[in-house]
Amino acid sequence: MAPELEQAIAAAQAAVQQQGDTVRSLKASLKDGNAQQSQVEEAIQKLQQLKLELSEHQKAYQAATGKASSQNKEAFRAGLTNTLERRLFYIPSFKIYGSVAGFYDYGPPGCAIKQNLTQAWRQHFVLEENMLEVECPAVTPEAVLKASGHVERFTDFMVTDVKTGDCYRADHLLEAAIEAALEDTKAPLSPEARKEAEDMLAGVGEMRAEALGAALTKFDAALPEAEDMLAGVGEMRAEALGAALTKFGVVAPDTKNPISTPFPFNLMFKTSIGPRGDLVGYLRPETAQWPFPFNLTFKTSIGPRGDLVGYLRPETAQGIFVNFRDLLYFNGGKLPFAAAQIGNAYRNEISPRAGLLRVREFTQAEIEHFVNPDDKRHPKFDKVAALQPLLYSRAMQMGDDKMAQALSLGDAVSQGIIANQTLAYFIGRTWLFFLRVGVDPARMRFRQHLQHEMAHYAEDCWDAEVQTSYGWVECAGLADRSAYDLRAHTTASKTELTAYEKFAEPREVDVLRVIPNKKEMGTAFKKDAKAVTEALEALPEEEAECLRKSLEADGKGSVTSADGTKFTVTSAMLEIKRERKKLAGRNFTPSVIEPSFGIGRIIYCVFEHSYYTREGDETRAVFKFTPTVAPTKATVFPLVQKEALNEQAGKISAALTAAGLSNIVDTTGNTIGKRYARTDEIGVPYAVTVDFQTLEGEGVTLRERDTMTQVRVPVDEIAQVIRKLVDSAISWQEVAAKYPAQKAAEQEEQQ
Repeated sequence: MAPELEQAIAAAQAAVQQQGDTVRSLKASLKDGNAQQSQVEEAIQKLQQLKLELSEHQKAYQAATGKASSQNKEAFRAGLTNTLERRLFYIPSFKIYGSVAGFYDYGPPGCAIKQNLTQAWRQHFVLEENMLEVECPAVTPEAVLKASGHVERFTDFMVTDVKTGDCYRADHLLEAAIEAALEDTKAPLSPEARKEAEDMLAGVGEMRAEALGAALTKFDAALPEAEDMLAGVGEMRAEALGAALTKFGVVAPDTKNPISTPFPFNLMFKTSIGPRGDLVGYLRPETAQWPFPFNLTFKTSIGPRGDLVGYLRPETAQGIFVNFRDLLYFNGGKLPFAAAQIGNAYRNEISPRAGLLRVREFTQAEIEHFVNPDDKRHPKFDKVAALQPLLYSRAMQMGDDKMAQALSLGDAVSQGIIANQTLAYFIGRTWLFFLRVGVDPARMRFRQHLQHEMAHYAEDCWDAEVQTSYGWVECAGLADRSAYDLRAHTTASKTELTAYEKFAEPREVDVLRVIPNKKEMGTAFKKDAKAVTEALEALPEEEAECLRKSLEADGKGSVTSADGTKFTVTSAMLEIKRERKKLAGRNFTPSVIEPSFGIGRIIYCVFEHSYYTREGDETRAVFKFTPTVAPTKATVFPLVQKEALNEQAGKISAALTAAGLSNIVDTTGNTIGKRYARTDEIGVPYAVTVDFQTLEGEGVTLRERDTMTQVRVPVDEIAQVIRKLVDSAISWQEVAAKYPAQKAAEQEEQQ
């Protein structure tokens, strides 16, 4: 009976996932005017029903077997987390002081995995693609992040417990309250109430603060508005959020105290630096009653006077953009080229949860590939064109099946599904990297952003998503950002971030020329005349055209000099006209293709995809890490506690170390079976056992973790055999074919 129940649970989970995708696509269609609100409501109602059916299947399995199903995500995650924390892969930071949400410490095996994974990323991308690697400060001046838009727009909406001051994401509270009401079988909602709640749930992301506060202070599961609200939770902005929260009377989940109205909270951190840097921050009042600005970045004052505002960077990309001009020079002025950076970024999450998936300090690995916007071909595209990752295109998401499909990258580009070769090339390279570090390709997809998800300047965007017990998790984003970033920093810094293209043959083109009247300029601006003249002559064509239109309409316009001073100019001071010129080349602003990776998220997905328990013994946990990321490559066991065996084990360990292989010598008195089990728990792929036959010159046994098969290898070959296995130069099947098999004693695989 248990296998049938397991199959029923798996089928129910697949149905929930597919229906969730249906709801998502209908919401997108609703925004575009291609779906009705009633369709969204019906889809959400069906999703809630499927979730109830899944819950019933899980309860039936537990009643029949006395344990949670292997398909039970919560039970799986609990076992995984227990093993990770017990074996010190990672633990909450500042644990003896009660911990701080959103911060984690990597222990010895976790730290080794992180270093191995980042080094694999560097090898796979930076070295193999000849990228220019940089390292920039974590503290970033405010001017940089204003230009990038982070200071103004990097926000979520937050509410606080008015008595304790605890903070919560406003939309998360409303979603949880409405979903709980819809799933309440003891006090089911009326049809009218369901409609109200579902409308609300579909629009939470679009609510403004006032509306969210109103909903939180007035929630009642029996209200007829419940079903309509449910359909709108994902789309609400602040006002609508405030109204919904007032209507639904939502309280703080931990204390049941009243909560404040929602207010914007910017995700960057604000801190303080320097001897006069008194703590500067957006500190919320303990009993906030009305929306006020709060920036989720970490903000800081820089220097002893504290008069230069900065933030702990929310991403590593901006350091590359502001160094573009110097990087282009370093590269000989040639495009395309790519720059990369690995480093920590900081986001002051309101209520971080889901372990390593949502934290306040995290490691990013980002690439900015600069390319001519008129030619986005890639010279190495042929090497990935035949790869067939699972692609979840915009059309697939909006279609009936809601399923990702394996499609060659060559076909995806030729059919216009992926915008250009360079973006597709990095999708292929990203897929290969994820496979290399141990992500299951059957549980990974590239999802294209729906039209309303993309920034107005973006050409095309795809997320590398990995399926986990939390659902589909975005681990990398790949975007064609056009020339937005370089243009934004050019405007803000008054520094041209352009490249030069030399034409094969000179071309005649129309250009817009700004001709200052130096006499009028001198009379009007005196000592500033030179600066204003230089600013006018340096105007990009788009800005010169805007100034021309302003002069024609109003007789005046403005220009900003290199030091940021704004000057008003009149029609008498300059002439702007089009001229026909023969040009040998042109200056242009490059487009940027940006692959961005969340290292912590990738590590967590590798944990989930690698974790399993031995068949017939659920207490024996195993991590099937690839040799590339495994924290320790091999263990060395003397069979028993004998000086001669220990001495030989020490020599083998030294040989492994000399070959660049991390290893552990275990000379404890435990049985070999227990020592195998202990190293399986931290994912060591290979184990070397020194026994009495070793002392007689008959080599050592080499055990492979997942198959638990063993072979006997000469002592002088063991280090190089493991080195080749770790480097994927040979496979375990080849090793097993070359060396004699060693039958393990039954007790060796028992604890």
